[in-house]
Amino acid sequence: MEKTKKTGTAGILSGLVRKQIFIPIAALLILAVFNLIADPGFFKITFGYNSAGDPVLSGYLMTILDSGSELAILAIGMTLVTAASGGQDISVGATIAIAGSVILRVLCGTNSRPEELQAPIIVAFLVACVVAMLFGAFNGVLVAYFKIQPMVATLILFTAGRSIAAWINNNELPIVSDPTFTYFGGFIPGIPIPTPFFIAVICMIITALVLRFTTLGLYTQSVGINESSSRLNGLNPNFIKFLTFVILGLCVAVAALIKVSRLSSINYSVIAKDIEMDAILAVALGGNALSGGKFSMPASILGAYVIQMLTTTLYKFNVQSDALSAYKAVVVIVLVVLSAPITREKLASLGKKLRPQAKEVG
Repeated sequence: MEKTKKTGTAGILSGLVRKQIFIPIAALLILAVFNLIADPGFFKITFGYNSAGDPVLSGYLMTILDSGSELAILAIGMTLVTAASGGQDISVGATIAIAGSVILRVLCGTNSRPEELQAPIIVAFLVACVVAMLFGAFNGVLVAYFKIQPMVATLILFTAGRSIAAWINNNELPIVSDPTFTYFGGFIPGIPIPTPFFIAVICMIITALVLRFTTLGLYTQSVGINESSSRLNGLNPNFIKFLTFVILGLCVAVAALIKVSRLSSINYSVIAKDIEMDAILAVALGGNALSGGKFSMPASILGAYVIQMLTTTLYKFNVQSDALSAYKAVVVIVLVVLSAPITREKLASLGKKLRPQAKEVG
């Protein structure tokens, strides 16, 4: 009986290891245990009031929840792009700068420091969505129809995007004085939880509904697994790849609204700097193959929060911002090795060897 229980436990553990979401869960647990040992105060959440007198929750966990939410939104679009094209979009940071600049341009008009908004915030956001989706479509056309490798195609906007963002506002730094604009990147009065978390939850729900009630997920995976076979089965691989880049553009617009709302202004050279690397790392941490194909959206979203937890942990231990990339590079190497098919096969084989043989009882 005891051996049967051990066999069952080993079987459950082996099955869990095979699941795609195991990697981000394991990474989350490792970081949690590390911080618990190094400083239990990492998990402390305090209740206080901000400068406007509104109640807010603060602490490292709230920082992860806040900053990780915009990364989770980007991870949604990046997952679809990776699954369909077998490549990554490295221009999302620059496109965030463009979309954020558009939002401020619409809100401020020709005066970089207006006393009141020149247009409703929803109008500025919708214009930014259209612009970001157009730039996503530009990348999509290069990848899907001109057959340019995604990282090379998006290198164009990666290089020129921030200059375009500065040009939109005549290289000025517009400032929005309306306090309601800060709600999207801060706190809604009376609600102590950061607004970006609620925005991320809304995006997650919409994504879940789309993947549940449409064939987008199935078609995306089919194209990523075998483009020729999907074409023979009546799919249009080019359009599906194109569509994923447009969806990523929409996610970029949402992240841009959060970014510019935090400061009510923009710094073209700094805003969303290197965020594309974190988004790609979130996809990889979710156990998704960077070469395309099958994906797990919940694993990518969880991976985004784990990446933010890693970043927050490094900052907590006074790691210089210039050195963050080096630490994350180590994580990328480990993830690539763990997600490699040969590694998974070795781990599965090891699990079978460790699993005791069940004996018939009675």
